[in-house]
Amino acid sequence: MDCLFGLVGDGFALVVADTSANQSIVIKKTDEDKIMILDETKLLATSGEAGDRVQFSELIQKNVHLYAFRNSISLSTAAAANFTRLELATALRSRGSYQTNMLLAGFDKDVGPSLYYLDYLATLHKVKHTAIGYCAYFVLSIFDKYYKDNMSLDEALEVLDRCIAEVRSRLLVSPPNFLIKIVDKDGARELLWRRTVPPPPGPETAAAGAPVEVSAQ
Repeated sequence: MDCLFGLVGDGFALVVADTSANQSIVIKKTDEDKIMILDETKLLATSGEAGDRVQFSELIQKNVHLYAFRNSISLSTAAAANFTRLELATALRSRGSYQTNMLLAGFDKDVGPSLYYLDYLATLHKVKHTAIGYCAYFVLSIFDKYYKDNMSLDEALEVLDRCIAEVRSRLLVSPPNFLIKIVDKDGARELLWRRTVPPPPGPETAAAGAPVEVSAQ
């Protein structure tokens, strides 16, 4: 029931993922981060079986870092996407294929922001907006209606909030929380949460005066 979607705007790319970790009919946690920061300029959002999702995203992250250490230069977003596709294709032709779909977003100084769609069959497409999972039944139509080239950050967030609201109201088993991350000229980072379930008590949330954000958007 993973939900991933994202879009490219004017100088940035946004990626959204639900934060639920499920098994059968049980929700184990609602703060699972499914969007990995590969390096300073790349994000990798993954969906699928938890083992494959975590193992494969870590494999890509470590190889991206290894390439940078060996060559003193980072992979471009296109190169990272093609490397990821190669790893999926190689695994697909062995007994250890990865059952995971993903979105890879990045920012290059000479190209700008970009977004790539990859699935477990090693399909690779460069897109301006896309969605993965059951949420795609609702999100893609919203993108068709409201997406436009060179959107500002506020416009893009408004469209993403429409998508989140539609998933929550229309999907039978809808995830309560969503995490939005951004990559632009300032790097890859967490932007904001859209929560209906507050985070569990912990060192951060239990700190004196630490606010707990709960948003119905």
